[in-house]
Amino acid sequence: MIDQELLENVKSRKQLIYYLEEHKEQVPKFESILTTFAYEQELRSLQAELVDLQNWIQKNEMKVAILFEGRDASGKGGTIKRFVEHLNPRAMRVVALNKPTEIEKKQWYFNRYIKELPNAGEIVFFDRSWYNRAVVEPVMGFCTQPQYEQFMLQVSEFEHMLYESGTKIIKFWFSVSKEDQQLRFDKRIMNPLKKWKFSPVDAKGQELWDTFSHYINQMLSRTHHSFNPWIIVQANNKKKARLEAIKYVLSQFEYEGKGNNAKIITPDPNIAQRYFRLLVQLDR
Repeated sequence: MIDQELLENVKSRKQLIYYLEEHKEQVPKFESILTTFAYEQELRSLQAELVDLQNWIQKNEMKVAILFEGRDASGKGGTIKRFVEHLNPRAMRVVALNKPTEIEKKQWYFNRYIKELPNAGEIVFFDRSWYNRAVVEPVMGFCTQPQYEQFMLQVSEFEHMLYESGTKIIKFWFSVSKEDQQLRFDKRIMNPLKKWKFSPVDAKGQELWDTFSHYINQMLSRTHHSFNPWIIVQANNKKKARLEAIKYVLSQFEYEGKGNNAKIITPDPNIAQRYFRLLVQLDR
């Protein structure tokens, strides 16, 4: 165990890591500490890459929108937090819209999202997006069937117009198992700092699991395109999901200084990969 004598003798982080490595078999807790340390080190290096990417996007006046979709408690918000932690706030935004107002309900569905799209030199992170109408709204009865069908007919054309106008869109689906979702719901309810995240819609997540699955599969199969693919992130392990999502974004651009900070910026295809229509099961 780590005692007072050891703390007095250890003179560097390297020495401490060496000690933990040497004794991890005798003290299982050390393995967890080392895993967390490795995650934090890799995250920091990838965040440095994101800073370089953002500078390049600003310099080249690119427009980048990154969409984070997934079942409730799949880790979208936590991943966005790690993306933006060290970025210049003047050149990026996080968009998490509330339910539409009465005025917005009478507008074209995409109208309220258009004004949130990135300007030249900006990255916009959407914590849920226009794809609310593809899954949550039809499942929960927040839209009519004709409204749903109209959306599904229009969304690919809408995104293709953005693509042609120079907006780079990256679409993530964070996939989580039913068991993990329930565990995360339970933790939210018990945590006084996070219980605000639990909503009536969340409560329906388990009850309507199969209905959600139907609409999720419809969305992915009908809106996955070569110019705008869906990237499926296996998110049962939150930390791995965060790292691989960042790597995927980095892999999509040839920015100046690419790879100077992180050893590996190619995503693990076992965790982050393009959606395939023949994929048997997503959330497992």
